[in-house]
Amino acid sequence: MKRASDLSVLETRLGYRFKNVALLEEALTHNSAVTGRSNKTDYQRLEFLGDRVLALAVAEMLFGAFPNDSEGDLARKHAALVRNEAWVEIANQLGVGDHLILGLSEENSEGRRKQTILGDASEAIFGAIYLDSDYPTAFAIIDRLWRPMMMKAPARGARDAKTALQEWAQARGMPVPVYREVGRSGPAHKPQFRIVLELPGMVPIEGVGASKREAERAAAAAMLAREGVEASSYE
Repeated sequence: MKRASDLSVLETRLGYRFKNVALLEEALTHNSAVTGRSNKTDYQRLEFLGDRVLALAVAEMLFGAFPNDSEGDLARKHAALVRNEAWVEIANQLGVGDHLILGLSEENSEGRRKQTILGDASEAIFGAIYLDSDYPTAFAIIDRLWRPMMMKAPARGARDAKTALQEWAQARGMPVPVYREVGRSGPAHKPQFRIVLELPGMVPIEGVGASKREAERAAAAAMLAREGVEASSYE
């Protein structure tokens, strides 16, 4: 198992010094590094907490920054800011991959570059910050890191293709679209996912992407295009 490198570098980039550095180490520990080691804990519980801390912080930021937005516009902006791609962007800014604690299997399969691991560990870091300090401290760090992304959000909180398709289907009395993973290819650090999108009474359609979510959005966009929905009405 590879130990975390000097965590003070990561703390400097975060702008926060941990009182209990063991929390930060836990937030960086992938489950491949704790298999068979009952005295070690991976980042999954902290990831759960960090996800909720960010969700509240981003909601508070959006509520204050966009007083004229409707609930729907705020919800769409919120979804864009808490999805895994946003977490990965922050992880890359902070250099999280350099500090991950991985088992040999993940180390050998380029786990430090995997978007899922980077996103999950970033969530865990903010769960750790919350536990080590308090919500106002965590909020201040999130505000500093996420505000540039927030201010780049479309003025009217443009819908992504999945949201647009769901609203299109519901307006026609149709059920929620179903997405199924049907294939995966490419190296472990750069996979390609194939997703099939199904709606009753319609011909299924496929989407491909670097993550399941990206492939789902591609499938939704393809179905909307097939049905003649203007791409300008969604992201």
